[in-house]
Amino acid sequence: MENNMIQTKDLSISFGRKKVLNKITFDVKECEIFGFLGPSGAGKTTTIKILTKQLKETSGSCEVNAKRNEIGILSDNSGVYERLSVYRNLCFFAELSQTDKKYVEEVLKEVKLWDDKDKKVENLSKGMKQRLLLACAIIHHPKLLFLDEPTASLDPATTEEIHKLLLKLRKEKTTIFLTTHNMEEADLLCDRVAFLNKGEIVEVGTPRELKLKYAKDSVSIIYEDEKEVIVKKDTDAIVKALQKNNKKKIQSIHSQEPNLAEIFLSLTGRELK
Repeated sequence: MENNMIQTKDLSISFGRKKVLNKITFDVKECEIFGFLGPSGAGKTTTIKILTKQLKETSGSCEVNAKRNEIGILSDNSGVYERLSVYRNLCFFAELSQTDKKYVEEVLKEVKLWDDKDKKVENLSKGMKQRLLLACAIIHHPKLLFLDEPTASLDPATTEEIHKLLLKLRKEKTTIFLTTHNMEEADLLCDRVAFLNKGEIVEVGTPRELKLKYAKDSVSIIYEDEKEVIVKKDTDAIVKALQKNNKKKIQSIHSQEPNLAEIFLSLTGRELK
C-alpha cells in the first residue's frame, strides 16, 4: 500500500445471482484525482459503497489507507437539513466531525456560499445545494474524498466552480476518487482513469496515455484556408503532403487522437449515458 490510498485485488460482489462487480483490480495513488468512469449501472456507486464499508464484497480484497474520520463522501445519499440555514447546516457537520467551527466561514467562501449563509436550504437552487453538500463533505479537510457524479445536471458555471475547488483540494493533498460518465470532466480533472463496463475494468491509464494508445494511424494537416489534409502517420507521407502544398501556410499539424468517450465506445461498444 506504499504511496497508494486505495488498493483492490479481484474485488467482486453479487446480489443474488447477479454479479455487479467481477474481479476488479486497481489502485489509487496518494494525492491524485482518480476517475472511475462508466455508464449508469456499470457498478461505480457499488464500488464506492464497498470502499467506504457500506457494503461487504463477496470475494477479493480492498484496502483504504484512511480512517473513517479522514474520509469525505458526496453521493446521491448525501443530505442536509432543508429547514436549517446554510450556515447552521455546515456548523452541524463540523460538530459531527469534531472540526473547529472556525473553518465554516472558510469553506463556505470556498464553495461560494458565504453570501447565502443565512438562506434556508429549502430555498436554494440545485447548484447551490450541491455546493453545500460538497462543503459538508470537505469541512473536516478529508485525506480521501469520494465523489459520486458531483456535477450531474448542474449548469456550466456551477460545474466550473466545483472543478476549480477539486483541483485546489488535490493541490492541498486530498486524494479524490471521482465517479462520472462525463468524459470531458474526467479528461480535465483526472490524473488517471479506469473504464468500468458491466462490472469489469476494461482499461486504466492517464487520459494522455489512453489517447496515444488508441490514436488513429494518421495525421491531420490544417492549412490557413482551413483545408484539412489527412495523411498516414509516416515521415515520408507527411513530407510529401507538405511539399505538395508548400505554397500554403500551415495552421496546425496534429495526430488524430480520440477523446475518452470514443475510446470507451471502441472498447465496449457502449456510449456513456
